[in-house]
Amino acid sequence: MKFTRRHDLEPQTRIHIVMLAWLHQGVYGKMTEIAKAYQISRTFLYQLLLMANLQLETLFSDEKLLFQKDHRHLDQLLLLLRLEGKCSLLSLSSILQALEYHPNSVGYLSQFFQNAGRTLPSTLVMPSKTWVFYLSDEIFALDKPILVTIDAQSTTILHIELAADRSAETWRAHFEALEHHHFVSLGMASDRGTGLVAGYQAACDIALWVADYFHEFRDLYEVLHQLERRAYAAMDKEYEAARTFANAKSEAHLHKRLEHYNTTHRTCEQAMTLYDQLALLLHLLREALHICSPHGRLRTQQNVRSELTLLFDMIEGLDGVAITQTLQPIRTHLDDILVPFKQVEVVAAELRFVVPHEALDFLVLAWHHDHFVDQSGSKQKSYHRRERDFWLACAEGLLGDAFDTIKANETSGWRVPQVSLKRILPHSKRWCSTSSTPLCGPPRWSRWSMRSSVLLSTVAKDRSPKRP
Repeated sequence: MKFTRRHDLEPQTRIHIVMLAWLHQGVYGKMTEIAKAYQISRTFLYQLLLMANLQLETLFSDEKLLFQKDHRHLDQLLLLLRLEGKCSLLSLSSILQALEYHPNSVGYLSQFFQNAGRTLPSTLVMPSKTWVFYLSDEIFALDKPILVTIDAQSTTILHIELAADRSAETWRAHFEALEHHHFVSLGMASDRGTGLVAGYQAACDIALWVADYFHEFRDLYEVLHQLERRAYAAMDKEYEAARTFANAKSEAHLHKRLEHYNTTHRTCEQAMTLYDQLALLLHLLREALHICSPHGRLRTQQNVRSELTLLFDMIEGLDGVAITQTLQPIRTHLDDILVPFKQVEVVAAELRFVVPHEALDFLVLAWHHDHFVDQSGSKQKSYHRRERDFWLACAEGLLGDAFDTIKANETSGWRVPQVSLKRILPHSKRWCSTSSTPLCGPPRWSRWSMRSSVLLSTVAKDRSPKRP
């Protein structure tokens, strides 16, 4: 039997049906008679009766459900579970069912979050002019571009919108909307998207554009991952050759398999050596892109250019076709890579008019360690905090009462150039944190290759061919 929804039954009629069913509970045949009279199914009639009982129990009970006591409290609970607890809609529905909150269906929750999202503005509104350094990028949802701009220091989303395309005009309107909401751009870091860069330069022609190190050097790390996979494959072949050699019985097989093992061993050593060398050079490359040297000295454009050129030559000397092809566009972008160091020189020159040279060196060291607090693990985080506080205390000892004056001036007169120093390299932090290769210590292959060589050479030595 096919059931259809009875839209002609008005609410008052449904109430009357429930009242009749309520009065005739337990009377044999009465439910069937009511269902036939109103041309409804008995299943629907019992559902109406169940919902009526539930509502009456809720109405006359002392303990009411949360959503009936405070619907706003339930909304806050849902948002906290979704945003802070990272709960899926299915998990949220299960939680509400366990707590006996109604409604608790996945469809209701989806509609609730959609309505909540529509009430939020797509652009953050500020009461007065605010200087920020932009990080802008494009993400995609069902082949539709979503334009996003965040603050580099706080990572607050300033503007997000679903766009029809990624053209320069679309990005220009995106940045003009930020300007209308009292945001003033100190600069922007992004990839080399044609529409993104052109739109930003059209909207903020005076502001600074910085190449995002994450996108600039990502292809080099892809090459490193390829070399890692090849090295793993070579190790597997070497272990397999050692296993087959150990199982050989005749002298002919021993000579043949020993020769095969020696070939795979040399191939494995070459693959691991190539990986080790590229990993080490990328580690030095990352250090060369830091604003300060390990001793807290500000790097200059000229020194960084010479270091990068030397490192690029050494990387290219590894003799890999993929490495050479990857380095070609990076070499052409060298001037854009050095833009942050040019800005640092300008900021340092301005600060030397305000701060004595010796005290400025201590402040630079304090900033250097403070820059690594968010990027380091728990142990290193404590170390950088101690170093930061130590060098700040040294600067305060040199400056005396002038230290408080300089701190006051920081919030007024020359804060903008120093903020640019703090925000000019958020992309380098992003690049370091997203790199899956732990370059802060010795490459892990150097330890593995030694262990593998010792193990396999021992096996080969024990199983060397002997005359019968």
